[in-house]
This record gives sequence, structure tokens and C-alpha cells, in this order.
Amino acid sequence: MTTLDTSSNIGAVAPPSLAAGSMVASLKEITKTYYMGTLSVEVLHGISLDFYSGDYISIMGPSGCGKSTLMNILGCLDQPTSGKYLLGSEDTSEMEDDELSTIRGARLGFIFQSYNLIQQLDVLENIEMPLFYQGYTEVESHEIAMGLATRVGLEDRVNHKPFELSGGQQQRVAIARALAVDPLIILADEPTGNLDSKSGAEILNLFDELHAQGKTLLLVTHSDELAERSKREIKLMDGRVESDE
Repeated sequence: MTTLDTSSNIGAVAPPSLAAGSMVASLKEITKTYYMGTLSVEVLHGISLDFYSGDYISIMGPSGCGKSTLMNILGCLDQPTSGKYLLGSEDTSEMEDDELSTIRGARLGFIFQSYNLIQQLDVLENIEMPLFYQGYTEVESHEIAMGLATRVGLEDRVNHKPFELSGGQQQRVAIARALAVDPLIILADEPTGNLDSKSGAEILNLFDELHAQGKTLLLVTHSDELAERSKREIKLMDGRVESDE
């Protein structure tokens, strides 16, 4: 597949250049408590983890162990109750919503189980969406999106709408969209959960390729196969890190 170098394209917030093995994110004693009236439920209990450029990480654990809450904090979709979360060199722990939105759009790429594509837009337009919000020009956005569509094997489907694609093809669009701003971390939540075995294997192969190219991948999954292909497996149990290998 063709690999597009997007480093020369300047958006509103340019991603920092990091050497392989540099720390891209750090959680220090993260807790998360949800309050429901007079009741409180502590979901995360002092999570401390460091993530490095080029990591290929799977986060596993039973339902209710805190995986989704941890992913929401890592994705700047939610704030910890206490502790510190550094994304790159920036402390996000006490950022306001607009600051979180800015850093989320510039530093993170998201891949969801249900794809979360905009049905009214074609493949190319879906890939271009993050670039639009980061201030890229139309010409820059088109060049980057075409390169990424080719990179994920969809160069002949760029004018199709999501409902005209298979599940595996839709997930490839979501992966291309996640790569658009060259994020520090790609966060994926059960990325093969809605796919048949053949399509799931194709997506896993694509993740392997991205890892080989130096991308930082962090995936929440129940898939033993995906976990086995990752290079680092973090297991949560009852809101704590049970193992990190």
C-alpha cells in the first residue's frame, strides 16, 4: 500500500515529532468516581501507566473492570476525579472542555466498534473531517485523504457512502480517518467486534502494518487474537492494573 507522509502539511495544531520510544502519555494515580445522588461508585483506583511512541498495547479485562472509563480518560472524553494525565507534554487533568476538545482533535485518533462514520458523506469526506476541524486547506485535506484511502486499500471506493461498503471496508475508513492528523496515539475500542472472521483478520493485519510503521496503538478488546498480536498486554481487574506485560 502507498504510505503518505503528512509531516509537511501544516494544520491549526501541528502534532509534535517524537522519536521511537519517547513517552507519549502518562497516567499518575488516576482515580474516577461517579456520583449518583447520595451514592458514589469508584471505578478506577489509582491507575499509573506510561505509554511510549511505537507501543502496540491491548487493554483487557472483564466487563465492569474499568476499561471503558480508562479509555475515555485516555481519549480526553472524560476527566479523572484525581491524579494526573499527561498527553505528550501537556497536563490534561484540569483542562476545560474546549481545551480538551482541541487537544483531542489534534493529538488523538479514534476507531470505534460501530465505525461512527457520517452516513451522508462519502469515504473521502469522512476521512477529511478531522482535517477540516484542524484548519487544513481543502487542497491539503484532499491530498492527505486520498493518500490514506489508498493506504487502507479503498482508493477505488472514495466516492461511496458508508452504507455501500462492507463492515470491514467501513472500519478501514475509520482507520484512515484516525490517521488523518498523524495523532500521537490511535485509540481503538473493540475494533473487530462487529466484523466477521475474514474482515477481522484483515483489520488485524492492517494494525500490524501500522505498528511496523511506528504508529502508537492502544486497543480495548475482548479478542484473545488481537491481544496476542499486540506487543504489550495490560489487564484490569476491579479498577486496578492486574498485570502489564
